[in-house]
Amino acid sequence: MSDEKRFNILHLYPEHMNLYGDRGNVLALTQRARWRHIPSEVMVREIGEPIDWEAVDMVFMGGGEDTHQARIAEDFLKIGPELASRLRDGLPMLAICGAYQLLGQYYKTAEGRELPGVGFLDVWTEPGTTRAIGDVVTQTSLPIVPESLVGFENHGGRTFLGEGARPLGQVALGQGNNGQDGTEGALQDRVIGTYLHGSLLPKNPHLADLLLKWSLERRGVTDSLEPLEEEEEMAAHQTIVARSRNS
Repeated sequence: MSDEKRFNILHLYPEHMNLYGDRGNVLALTQRARWRHIPSEVMVREIGEPIDWEAVDMVFMGGGEDTHQARIAEDFLKIGPELASRLRDGLPMLAICGAYQLLGQYYKTAEGRELPGVGFLDVWTEPGTTRAIGDVVTQTSLPIVPESLVGFENHGGRTFLGEGARPLGQVALGQGNNGQDGTEGALQDRVIGTYLHGSLLPKNPHLADLLLKWSLERRGVTDSLEPLEEEEEMAAHQTIVARSRNS
């Protein structure tokens, strides 16, 4: 890619996969780019529409109810091989909840219907008997300061990690992937899968900047990002972290 400093984010299925403010992640990323005078564009892609992959610096896909996931699942499988190839080549992606599930091997709905995933992540999702709902705090190994990530989970699926996957982090508060092994999300290459809604990035500006940095590096831009004022964002972050200490 060129060394032009700009940021193009591909937003997959925003009309179907946009639970609990997931669209706010795209707004946070593009705004943080613009505050730094980095031109940004949101490339919206719905079912059956073409994708100019060469123009994409990052991919985002949010969560949806089972019926919404079922509507986009076939189309997502069609673009899956090209998407997976780009992800293996270092294209960053943030996948929330339903998107995270469909990046894995399969997602089984509460009704027992199995939706095949694209298989990029070595994870699979089974239906749970109850929903995991509430604030989440997870400690991650990502190169960010602080190492904590916060968000809100609301999912019925229970996701399990295979040998080829590593967790995004360990939960200090909340259920995370399955409420059993203490993990939350999955991390592979520069792809982050997570159950954190709420939306995630406004309360985790340090993660937003890491994704932006990764995206710019795809264009050959290695300059450090100009620091931004983020006292309000981190105050919201620390409020949720404090709940984990008091729980």
